Amino acid sequence: MAILLVGYSVRMIAELAVRAGYDVFALDYFGDADLRALCPGLSLRHDFGDRPYDPKTLVRIAAALDHPAVVYGANLENHPDLVARLARGRRLLGNTPATLRDVRDPFRVGDVLRSAGRAFPETLPAVPVDRPRPGERWLLKPLRSGGGHAVRFWTGGAVPVGTVLQAYRPGMVGSAVFVADGRRAVLLGVTEQLIGRQAFGARDFRYCGNLVPPRRAPDELAALIDEARAVAAVLTEAFGLRGVNGIDFVWSEGRLWTIEVNPRPPASLEPLEKVYGYRTFDFHVRAFDGDLPAFDLTHAERRVPAAGKAVLYATETLTVGNTSDWIRRGIRDVPHPGESIPQGRPVCTLHAVGPSPASCLRRLRYRARWVRSRRDAALSKGDPLRGSDGVTE
Repeated sequence: MAILLVGYSVRMIAELAVRAGYDVFALDYFGDADLRALCPGLSLRHDFGDRPYDPKTLVRIAAALDHPAVVYGANLENHPDLVARLARGRRLLGNTPATLRDVRDPFRVGDVLRSAGRAFPETLPAVPVDRPRPGERWLLKPLRSGGGHAVRFWTGGAVPVGTVLQAYRPGMVGSAVFVADGRRAVLLGVTEQLIGRQAFGARDFRYCGNLVPPRRAPDELAALIDEARAVAAVLTEAFGLRGVNGIDFVWSEGRLWTIEVNPRPPASLEPLEKVYGYRTFDFHVRAFDGDLPAFDLTHAERRVPAAGKAVLYATETLTVGNTSDWIRRGIRDVPHPGESIPQGRPVCTLHAVGPSPASCLRRLRYRARWVRSRRDAALSKGDPLRGSDGVTE
């Protein structure tokens, strides 16, 4: 019987699962056209009266479905109580609610990493404070968020409940992906994140894609990989992480500063699979039986030199027109014709492979311009996709 996939958007997980030979059933908010072509499923937008996204509603619908196992995606890692309900009567192929509570706590993560001699930015709780130290920059971050949404520079004053202050570190924003069995971890890859890029409609610190490998010299990349492997091992041992997980970090002055742990399959899996040729969904499922892959990132051969993905965001509210050829062109998370997309929401996901990460980024920018230039792609306010050049990570 099919594995149930539940999350805000599960198209990526479904595509990776089908590619690895698994039978899956999708339950998410979007129900994108390419997801419907991949596997059976339900979506809040298209099967339940265009309901707004609500993780409680997703879990309530899931409770009525008969599937023996479940994999959850973003943003259910922020709702451990809902994950507990999701797992009732079926096998949970994901980190447990107790693990989620611990590893999504930045103060617990910071204590663990610093005790192991690893870098974690100073983080302060939600209390009325003045600027901690003159001359330093701080980020105001929601505790229950993801993808850089609502992260901004702090300008002083009270820190609202549900947010934290985190010291800002300049450097390359990246992600590391690993698979774990609760005791051991195998590093699967590191990526350079695309953050707040105007070419894809993104602003501030919002995630809009990944490049594999990061644009770093070989010696520096080797050092980054060594640190990422060590951090993954520390986190796995301390929190009992299982399956495929992600780490968001800043690579600054030769150190890896962990900024967040994503205890579920992260968005960077697609370009990693293109480069290294493995099947991450299979790794994820097998890890829950204690079976980790014999993979060594340091000596891994690449199927292609580089790969990238970019999320294209709407710069104003639009209504989608003809998208019938988007899947054939390698575009993913394809909206249905006639679908309304509010400003700031993702329009689609773009992919590219090439001889270098820089060439992949150029191709992603070109493909973003192609989507915007389609006169039949969106019909609202004089073709709104032709708005300002913007990107999101």
